Amino acid sequence: MALNPSYEAIGKTFVQQYYAFFDDPAQRPNLINLYNTESSFMTFEGVQLQGSIKIMEKFNSLSFQKINRAITAVDSQPMFDGGVLINVLGRLQTDEDQPHAYIQTFVLKPIGTSFFVQHDIFRLALHDTV
Repeated sequence: MALNPSYEAIGKTFVQQYYAFFDDPAQRPNLINLYNTESSFMTFEGVQLQGSIKIMEKFNSLSFQKINRAITAVDSQPMFDGGVLINVLGRLQTDEDQPHAYIQTFVLKPIGTSFFVQHDIFRLALHDTV
């Protein structure tokens, strides 16, 4: 499969859709459709999960209700299998907590004429020292 020439548009559109779902508690259950039942992987703050059910269990366990998000940059690269690698840099605030920078990386895997999230890594950019 060739490199997808629309990788930048795919990356930006995906990020908009993903965060529209994630940031609205009423829409968050729709995220299950973006992940594969068995072959999606997520690392959320160092916790590794596999499969859409486990990923959604993690999302459902999050206690915040309100998210205020600002996206600083969306960088995308084409992959040789037709997929898209996406890196997001942004800032988010949950409920009344102070805002924090975050990084989220996605690998979109082609399936037919669409994509699913094969890999998802989320990390707040906290630099605490012990």
